[in-house]
Amino acid sequence: MTGAASLAAAGRKVWWYVREVIGDTAYERYVEHLRTHDPEAEAPTRREFERMRMDAGDDPRKGFRCC
Repeated sequence: MTGAASLAAAGRKVWWYVREVIGDTAYERYVEHLRTHDPEAEAPTRREFERMRMDAGDDPRKGFRCC
């Protein structure tokens, strides 16, 4: 592997890690899960999904949010 290819591979790994940490991949994982378990279900848009996540975080029955 050349220096440029190694640098590009390292960059992709860092980008994957950052996306995982900030939760950016949650929507893709949710849609994949939905397609696997209920292929007939209509997947929400990304905006609808983020709203559902925020609403779930505001639910006092699920405990307190950190921020």
